[in-house]
Amino acid sequence: MKKLLTTLSSLLLAVVAMAGSSKFAGISHDELLAAVANKSAVILDVNGSDSFKAGHIPGAIDYTAQAENLAALLPADKSALVVAYCGSPACGAYARAASAAAKLGYTNVKHYAPGISGWKKSGAPLEKP
Repeated sequence: MKKLLTTLSSLLLAVVAMAGSSKFAGISHDELLAAVANKSAVILDVNGSDSFKAGHIPGAIDYTAQAENLAALLPADKSALVVAYCGSPACGAYARAASAAAKLGYTNVKHYAPGISGWKKSGAPLEKP
């Protein structure tokens, strides 16, 4: 029983930590379009390399392939805009990349909630490697 309570307590703490670390401000579609046009954001695609190859937001980094090199790919300016996205509004995978950027000290990390499905639906351009 004690082992079960310890395990449950650890799980609860992990869930609370994850919930707290996955709260990032959103960025609107128009704001992201402007940032893409101005090349004023680092964009992290968390959809996996196959999806990335099929088409991603222009200028995005394939987080799955580049997670270990993230620090080298992000700008020196810790206040630079970093945007993470995944598949759709129901997807929470973006939080992995957003949290990684925040752990590296970036303070302007945002979430593009519509994800790649919303980007495509809007008719915005896709980029392919």
